[in-house]
Amino acid sequence: MKKSLGVTTPVFPAPVLIVGSYDGEKKPNVMAVAWGGICCSQPPCVSVSLRKATYSYGNILSRRAFTVNIPSEEQVREADYFGIASGRNENKFEKSGLTPVDSELVDAPYIAEFPLVLECRVLHTLEIGLHTLFVGEILDVKADESVLPENGAPTMETLKPIIYEPVNRRYFRIGSYLAKAHSVGR
Repeated sequence: MKKSLGVTTPVFPAPVLIVGSYDGEKKPNVMAVAWGGICCSQPPCVSVSLRKATYSYGNILSRRAFTVNIPSEEQVREADYFGIASGRNENKFEKSGLTPVDSELVDAPYIAEFPLVLECRVLHTLEIGLHTLFVGEILDVKADESVLPENGAPTMETLKPIIYEPVNRRYFRIGSYLAKAHSVGR
């Protein structure tokens, strides 16, 4: 028998996405977002949900662009810091020692040291209550060569992304291969 947990948001696991944006003076900023993911394949789009109170919210709204940076296991400390600190109060790039890179395609920075980056222009916004959903059209995906095996596409084993458990606020690494998708169910 199942026990009611009430109204909560426990989708397991949540991705750890680091969203990059510029403020009004073109100061680079990043924030950790756990509420997001791919939302369309044609055009290729990713969505992230932010509260209006965040510094990044105004940045993305005014610049109509953002990047999604995927950290690997080695960058869990930085990813967590990006979710704790506010760009209103400190320069997260300076404090973390990471390097902002100007995107050539969108008006937003990405993190040089993170292995995978999605450069996005805002396609839609939807106010849902406390959060606003930003849908970004992916204009390019950049990957470090170190995470690209022979087939040229990153894998879980090479990227080593981290995931977030929202209920208990914990980070995890990805486990071992289980089965081939779109095949095992046949």
